[in-house]
Amino acid sequence: MSKTKILIIVMAFIFLLPARAMCQGIPTYDNTNFISLVKQLIESGKQTANIIKTVKFLKAQKENFEKVNDVVKQLRAVREIGRNNQRLIDMMQDDLRNILDSPYIKPEEVARVSESFTAVIENSLDTMDFIDEILSSDYLKMSDAERAEILKEKELESQEMVSNITTKTRRYKDIISFRKMQDKINNRETEY
Repeated sequence: MSKTKILIIVMAFIFLLPARAMCQGIPTYDNTNFISLVKQLIESGKQTANIIKTVKFLKAQKENFEKVNDVVKQLRAVREIGRNNQRLIDMMQDDLRNILDSPYIKPEEVARVSESFTAVIENSLDTMDFIDEILSSDYLKMSDAERAEILKEKELESQEMVSNITTKTRRYKDIISFRKMQDKINNRETEY
């Protein structure tokens, strides 16, 4: 058979079949469902993009909050160190002067008392210089959190210095009080 005859037979067969029989095996598409699906996909993509933007924004805000939190910690530590140093200075001005001016402190003890208080004050001044260096330079490119940690350590050291000075002052005052009481007992008049 020739190609022309086959083609004529196929065409005749197609025209002779009813339309329902011909459409039975061919799937049909509803364009409205397809368009709706595309719209949903586009909307979902927009929502995903917005969620990604929100996550990035929240992450940036968390980092900013942590930076601010570290700076606040640094400021609190520096403020506390400043207060502790002021307490040390006040103790040095008031208590040390009273201790050294007391007639119950022996001359050989004056140098020892002065040296112990001076060592604490020098340590305090070194701490302040170190803090100034940390805050005014990058100090080996440390982060705010690392800087806050060092300042917190220095704050604890300054509290320890205040505690040491308080203990030494109390001890010297107790010594003076004891010697004063001893002097009164030794120099009292007897009425026998």
